[in-house]
Amino acid sequence: MKTPAKPPIKPVVTICSSVSFYRQAIDVKAQLEALGVTVVVPLVALKMQESGDFEVSHYKTWFADENDYGKKAELMRTHFDKVAAGDATLVLNYEKHGHKNYIGANVLMEMSLAFYLKQPIFVINELPADSPFEEELKGMAPTLLRGDITLLPALLAKLPTA
Repeated sequence: MKTPAKPPIKPVVTICSSVSFYRQAIDVKAQLEALGVTVVVPLVALKMQESGDFEVSHYKTWFADENDYGKKAELMRTHFDKVAAGDATLVLNYEKHGHKNYIGANVLMEMSLAFYLKQPIFVINELPADSPFEEELKGMAPTLLRGDITLLPALLAKLPTA
């Protein structure tokens, strides 16, 4: 008797972005899940969604209290674990403080981890033209979605399955 084929395992996409874009991260997560994509977001994005409070200063307490940098470190490690456990990384880069398509140092580190793990990296918008990390960002050769999140499911379908 033939064993029934297992359904293909859907790839897990980890969203990475500045905390300033966590409201958009929750929205993009919902859009992708509606398209059948499995998505994980940073822990603080989930806390913001649950509380309805997306005010960044309420979560970045280390600026007011240096002793809270341990919280920052733990949040970074937790999200690195999510990137490592995922199959692909999606970077949300929008305008921040007058910088179009902003990608900061923390997201660069998350992208670097995905790159090191040979995971595909997708970026929602063009790479920032004014980034001090231009060389590194281009060197990782991310796939640019140019604002069209609906392209992602078809691109993920081309990934090898486990």
